[in-house]
Amino acid sequence: MNCLGIETTAHTFGCSIVTSEKQVLSNVRKSFVTEEGGMHPSEVAQHHVNHCGEVIAEALRLSGKGMQDIDLVSFSQGPGIGHMLRVGAIAARSLCVLHKIPLIGVNHCIAHLEIGQMLFNADDPLLLYASGANTQVIAYDGGKYRIFGETLDIGVGNFLDSAARAMGLGFPGGPKIYELSLKSSRLLDLPYVVKGMDVSFGGLLTNIKQKLDTESKEDIAYSIQETAFAMLLEVTERALAHCDKKELILGGGVACNLRLQEMAKGLCKERRVKCYIPGNEYLVDNAAMIAWLGLLMFPSEGGTEISHSSILPYERTDDVKVGWR
Repeated sequence: MNCLGIETTAHTFGCSIVTSEKQVLSNVRKSFVTEEGGMHPSEVAQHHVNHCGEVIAEALRLSGKGMQDIDLVSFSQGPGIGHMLRVGAIAARSLCVLHKIPLIGVNHCIAHLEIGQMLFNADDPLLLYASGANTQVIAYDGGKYRIFGETLDIGVGNFLDSAARAMGLGFPGGPKIYELSLKSSRLLDLPYVVKGMDVSFGGLLTNIKQKLDTESKEDIAYSIQETAFAMLLEVTERALAHCDKKELILGGGVACNLRLQEMAKGLCKERRVKCYIPGNEYLVDNAAMIAWLGLLMFPSEGGTEISHSSILPYERTDDVKVGWR
């Protein structure tokens, strides 16, 4: 069975062809970037409209498949930014209607976990999901993927992007902060906000803005990473112990950060837990994970009727009943 996946939750329009035999035949994406400032939803949505045709065509070309070979179309139904989700939903619906193919909407967060499990044949992992809007520690329990810890305000990726914007850097800000961090080893005194199993980045962001006139960007970048990532891994370690998990998967665009990966590997080594880190193309928003989750869900859940395919911008990970495990 061949599934065409479409991903548009945020700044990336992606399309991928994946088979039920776990073969990723193509995984194409086009991302919105800026030299300064952040992203405006209307501008990003227009970016997706402008590039959706070429991305879909390229994914089909690289896979060696035509629409006549596609058995299922899967799209990211939520969570995400409404302007962008609508573009992907419309593209997916259009393909299904034109070619009389079943449609299925999937949860973006769960897709990050499932693609990690597929790539590493993981048994029952914990996921540290660190992306722009989402920061969650997720594990399967009692018929659902449960959230055992999360951000109380902004996602770690949005925090990094906001900090980068305040520092005069462009979007996305995470990679630029990482590059600056390599030029320093001076740890500033920053707020470390862990509340039980949850984290908070708002106060940290405010404190950083107050230091911009007195501290170097390099010291701030280094301190941002050391503090924020330590917070994430503290709650991750606690969740590993609480859930008695022996595998950790990283997911989300922030997980591309080599410093976060290094810290996660160190944690897993100390706890004798397997640490799985997908390649960057599967960590960032991508359509392969959307296609794969569609293939997993379709046999048990069936397709999504066009009339029930509205976007779900605020859908939580633990809203989804998991019938495919």
